[in-house]
Amino acid sequence: MKLYDYVLSASCYKVRLMAALMGRKLQTEAVDFHPGRAHRSAAFRSLNPAGTLPVLVDGDLVLTESTAMLVYLARPEWLGQGAAEMAQVQQWLAFSARLGASLGMARLHDMLLYPGDIATFRRAGVEALRELDAHLAEARFAGRTYLVGDTPTIADIACFPNVALAPDGGVGLDDYPSIRLWSRAIRALPGFIEMPGIHRLHELKPAPEAVPPLETLL
Repeated sequence: MKLYDYVLSASCYKVRLMAALMGRKLQTEAVDFHPGRAHRSAAFRSLNPAGTLPVLVDGDLVLTESTAMLVYLARPEWLGQGAAEMAQVQQWLAFSARLGASLGMARLHDMLLYPGDIATFRRAGVEALRELDAHLAEARFAGRTYLVGDTPTIADIACFPNVALAPDGGVGLDDYPSIRLWSRAIRALPGFIEMPGIHRLHELKPAPEAVPPLETLL
């Protein structure tokens, strides 16, 4: 499998991370996203007419959406157990697009000088982080760690990069203890790989106090 890749792209990283967690080997081909904008070239558009990264090629199969790549790379148990969990996973995959359109765009604005309303990007990013932290706090009270069910899914991998990289776009994570604990859990997964720029909050700060399962409080 070949991944057309930009090392600082959150979308590319989530695919590299998924492959690493699954023990799948990827051949990566660097694309000069910035400053060369090679992803907009005629040659690249012959592979992906949308001119976006990443692109995953496996034989005759060409995938141009990162969430589709996560599905393709994942073992079945990472897709959700049963119809209800699978539907919840799909909801969080859609939520990950909101993270890209807010936190991801704030990061592109600050790091690569992409145009756009930075205040709007950051405001939408904060709203998304509050929503995510509230969900994870409820999960912690129920004794769960991840977004869906009792084990990690592709939903966690889809959401993690833009959340972890939020400080690069001027949005801090100090106010979200449940997100910080969730991030630590993802980092602890066997096969986890780093990406340049991700802040190692689990080493820089004490762990937030874990909330015991609700049944132990009754």
